[in-house]
Amino acid sequence: MSRTTLDLWVGIFVALGLAALVFLAMKVGNFSGLNGAALYSIEAPFDNIGGLKVRAPVKSAGVLVGRVADIRFDPESYRAVVRLDIDTRYRFPRDTIATILTSGLLGEQYVGLEPGADVEMLAGGERVQLTQSAVVLEKLIGQFLFNKAAEPAAQPQ
Repeated sequence: MSRTTLDLWVGIFVALGLAALVFLAMKVGNFSGLNGAALYSIEAPFDNIGGLKVRAPVKSAGVLVGRVADIRFDPESYRAVVRLDIDTRYRFPRDTIATILTSGLLGEQYVGLEPGADVEMLAGGERVQLTQSAVVLEKLIGQFLFNKAAEPAAQPQ
């Protein structure tokens, strides 16, 4: 094999490796999915969003139906308002419940939508009225320890 042919194969191998790295970076960065799909936006107010981030998945029944587009603080209600971009193929009733969930014990957080039974559907720009905030692990541990400390000590018999 000549030197030129060898250099060509090495170049092709390096290009494929770089393409694979770009692909993996896009997957890890949640830049895949819903690209080019028609979207509508809805808002959901939460008391606590935990570690929810922009571009986090929005799922219903385990299916990716959208992404978190924006997170802002409402100074009037003192709540976090999360804007969700939902694929237009998926419509949700007005009494849908938005919940912040965690993938696994310490995984990434995402928004779960649980459809209600209303006949009217949410339209773009509307607000989800029923929300459930994120479960904060530190708060649960603190409550557990506080409850254990408040229990009376066992009397020896």
